[in-house]
Amino acid sequence: MSADMTAPAKGADASAERRLNMIEAINEALDIMLARDPDVMIFGEDVGYFGGVFRATAGLQAKYGKTRVFDTPISECGIIAAAIGMGAYGLRPVAEIQFADYIYPGLDQIVSEAARIRYRSAGEYTAPLTVRSPFGGGIFGGQTHSQSPEAMFTHVAGLKTVIPSTPHDAKGLLIAAIEDNDPVIFFEPKRIYNGPFSGFYDRPVEPWKRHPDSVVPEGHYRIPLGEARRVSEGEAMTVLAYGTMVHVVDAVAREKGIDIDLLDLRTLVPLDIEAIARSVERTGRCMVVHEATRTSGFGAELAALVQERMFYHLEAPVMRVTGFDTPYPHSLEWAYFPGPVRIGEAMDRLLQD
Repeated sequence: MSADMTAPAKGADASAERRLNMIEAINEALDIMLARDPDVMIFGEDVGYFGGVFRATAGLQAKYGKTRVFDTPISECGIIAAAIGMGAYGLRPVAEIQFADYIYPGLDQIVSEAARIRYRSAGEYTAPLTVRSPFGGGIFGGQTHSQSPEAMFTHVAGLKTVIPSTPHDAKGLLIAAIEDNDPVIFFEPKRIYNGPFSGFYDRPVEPWKRHPDSVVPEGHYRIPLGEARRVSEGEAMTVLAYGTMVHVVDAVAREKGIDIDLLDLRTLVPLDIEAIARSVERTGRCMVVHEATRTSGFGAELAALVQERMFYHLEAPVMRVTGFDTPYPHSLEWAYFPGPVRIGEAMDRLLQD
């Protein structure tokens, strides 16, 4: 069921001006859940003493001890396998994979075990685990530190896939993910850890502290999985995006003066198809933007859903702007990245149809 996307997310307090970046919001969510639930445990490579390569778990081991927040060997398969066992035992593990590019060794455990344990045991066992991982490019990480593998996990029945785009949502969605009784893949767009990104890479970087969505309420609040957020309301076209691309699309539309209806999906599975339908039925045009490779990317699923459900409302074919079907290049990062030029040209073409 869709929420009113124009209203503040649950728990938000517009009068509270406590501003955090996304790393601080994630750290606070983990801190709150460790304090609230003794079954919550956090582990992964360097997450304990060092506090994570991006410092998202900084200070948590010192506060909660080495049995609640601890380092693991460099074995993604082992990290996921341990989390599944803990979840089946009744704990709520939060496992970190240092970069999404390294999640593949744990893929068999996620797909064959975590995603199916509830079904296979007829509900006797569950796997209430959360797998956190930074993903996406825009930081010159090259092919081994820039991938966006979200579509792989949306294809697997039994998994939920969550991608925040703001500090406010990162905290509320992460709390909801940890409290969920099914396995959740929680991808964190590392390009926007410290500030929103317009896609204009040659312009000064804006910190989160100047962005309205950096206002993060204190204490516990959750954003239900499966509810999209309307970023801007317009009539020219619907644009579906998530993660870093939300900010890039918003900046391009503002630069070009196009009144788009921009939906931040927030969760890919479960998907807020009702919100998408309402928007497309009103605008008659739809664009999908994501950083992952084009072929079999999640944009293809979104385009198919829009065509199946809103065909008679469409005034033009669904447009996709994505990464290319190549490994993520280091030297040609901004050619690969779906930036203002490609998004702007696609908007112009869609409006001409």
